[in-house]
Amino acid sequence: MQLLPIQPLKDTFLKALQHDHVIVEAETGSGKSTCLPCWAAEQGRVLVIEPRRIACTSLAEFLAQQRQEAVGQHIGYAIKLENRSSEQSQVVFVTPGVALRWFAEDGLKSFDVIMVDEFHERRWDTDLLVALLKARQRHRLVVTSATLEGERLATYLQAKRLQASGRMYDVKVEYRASDSRQLPDGRSLAERVKAEVQQAMLATQDDILVFLPGRKEIQQCQQLLNGIDALLVVPLHASVSEGERTLALNPQAQQKVVLATNVAETSLTIPNIAWVIDSGLERRNEQRNGRTALILKHISKASAKQRAGRAGRVMNGVAVRLYGQHAALDAVTPPQLQREDLVEPMLAAGSCGSPLHALTFLETLPEKTLAQAAEMLQGIGALDEQLNLTEHGRRIAPLPVDALYADLVARITPKALKEAMIDLTAALAVPASLYSLSSNAERLEQLQQEEPLGCDAQLLIQLVRGQTFSGVTVDDEALREARGLSEQMRDIYELPELEVASRYQHAALAEAIARLHPELLFVRRERRREALGNGRMEVLTGRHSRFPERAEAALVLDQHSLPGRGVKQTLTLATVMMPVPLSLIETLALGEWQQGETVQHDGALSTVLTLHYAGRVVASNTVQASGALALKPLVDAVKTNACLPGFAEQRQREIAWWKLYVALGLDAKTQQHDDLTFDRWFEQQLQALGVESLDDLAMFEASDLPFDGIPYWELDDFAQAYPFELALGDLQLTVEYHIKRKLVQVVYKSGLRKTLPKRWELPRWSGYKIQFKKASRIVDIL
Repeated sequence: MQLLPIQPLKDTFLKALQHDHVIVEAETGSGKSTCLPCWAAEQGRVLVIEPRRIACTSLAEFLAQQRQEAVGQHIGYAIKLENRSSEQSQVVFVTPGVALRWFAEDGLKSFDVIMVDEFHERRWDTDLLVALLKARQRHRLVVTSATLEGERLATYLQAKRLQASGRMYDVKVEYRASDSRQLPDGRSLAERVKAEVQQAMLATQDDILVFLPGRKEIQQCQQLLNGIDALLVVPLHASVSEGERTLALNPQAQQKVVLATNVAETSLTIPNIAWVIDSGLERRNEQRNGRTALILKHISKASAKQRAGRAGRVMNGVAVRLYGQHAALDAVTPPQLQREDLVEPMLAAGSCGSPLHALTFLETLPEKTLAQAAEMLQGIGALDEQLNLTEHGRRIAPLPVDALYADLVARITPKALKEAMIDLTAALAVPASLYSLSSNAERLEQLQQEEPLGCDAQLLIQLVRGQTFSGVTVDDEALREARGLSEQMRDIYELPELEVASRYQHAALAEAIARLHPELLFVRRERRREALGNGRMEVLTGRHSRFPERAEAALVLDQHSLPGRGVKQTLTLATVMMPVPLSLIETLALGEWQQGETVQHDGALSTVLTLHYAGRVVASNTVQASGALALKPLVDAVKTNACLPGFAEQRQREIAWWKLYVALGLDAKTQQHDDLTFDRWFEQQLQALGVESLDDLAMFEASDLPFDGIPYWELDDFAQAYPFELALGDLQLTVEYHIKRKLVQVVYKSGLRKTLPKRWELPRWSGYKIQFKKASRIVDIL
């Protein structure tokens, strides 16, 4: 094996590992990911946790090749849906998700040393694994990174700290910005990358690596670069095919440019890379306005160092940064546990036997995010009141999908619907989109005929089951992964294989999902047709959703949050939608029935009931006004003087005077009175008297329904002292009392008088400031 900068540490490392945890700090390209696992294997069986699948497979294949043996013998790996290791494998590379699942099963008892590589990325699953291993103290732990706060981590783990200095090859860093403080910028990125690639091709015949924030930018750059002769353009991200990965990670006959996301930032050695072009951008999840949003962000200085190091792995190189030398980048990328929701970490920790809140992390977990995660998991019955995992939680934790989908899969009982939910969940769980829609109108029209519901969920299920559609371009790698996930979950629940999947009813599946998770049910806004709400949040129809214009409601099964224009504004796009009829809301007894207008016909009263959901009326019904429903129609009849003429107006004045009387402190027995209205008071009288119809009400006179407020012997004098209306010749006024402010305002109502009212024309109102108010004009009356 080639001599690497980390190799002088071998004896020190093995000595420290005999009795202690070990922190290893070494620059990228030092050989830590390949040397340390082999050294550690001299002291026992080693589990190596790599943050990405592509790193797991590539490192295992490289080390197995060095030993001239097949993967799965001494060196193995295990990733989602693929396990090429055995009990005889002394070194096993796994992703954090696999490691957590194995930890939950047996505490990783078959391993002696656990190595967590590239810890500086601060993924939630690696942070959780380190916290669990720290709490159990059953393994010797090796934590490695190129850009780590080693002293703080060594204190946290009570570990030995080792450092490897020096690089094998030099990297010259160049900047492309008119201002040295210019931050990374996504505008015209593809064009700027193309210009840099062409410049690099003039300077070197070796390969070029470009760091881009995501698949969208990779595709844009790929389209521009494909026209350059004698250049092989290869994408590299988490969802590339096996063929594309092989092209990227192995030397080719012609010069190539690798367009990569952060997947190429760590652990991978891409041979023959002499030139790195760094956009300085990445996409990462962050909490924004209570939701997790995928946001385009500037990378940290630590990430910039990692990216530049890719050019110095096997030769001297150049790193070109498309931003200023003194750009204000953060020192390190914030940990995921600090910027994303904690539902999945909390469920994973519980499945491993340690409540999340009881573990110790490098940084204290946010209390608000912890509480939100606990509320969600308690809501689906996965955690009990003490935040311990329930039996239902233990059933859903092993499923390789989000907690919400796992809950649906576990609780939907009819066999055909469970199969459909599994297939849908498998499609939703794949990081990449399963398909893209054609821009050809004719082909889209054919698709509409083949799947007339306009249902994204239906389309996903049928694609997973092997059906083909017009106007749809399938991502074969994503489909393969989705089918593998489906088979895995079908096996867990002992259901038929995909090839013999059961037929299901679309409406029955929609109702089953909505019944278990009604928060997924959204209705269109009546004016803003592109927006839908569920009473808690609003979403916009995603550009690639087939949700039809005619549909008024949908289950939103997947959504994608983006930053809006404001600092805290979040734009949420519904990306997978399942149209449902508005009647489903009434069927499931969702929303709130409100009593509306009264209808009188032939002496009988009816009332209109309207069902309100998310700010919209979704159903209405006219029913006979009887029982409790008769109260509002009777009150309306009295207020419109259809019954007991003048009664409502008189009692409203009496109630207003009494509320003023109490506010002045003249009724020592009464404290709460602000919420009393004529409607509420009169409904109470009707209930007490058992009045349920106009005929019943006709038996009573106004004197039979007195208001017990100001004593009758005081009422006339009080009404004269505190009137609500005044007539000063040709000037009509209303009076507003602001007792706490010691203020009385006389408000213009009508009249031609030009002069202000005089103080002597008004009641005494001793001790109160008096003002005249007309429109926006307010004048003190002295």
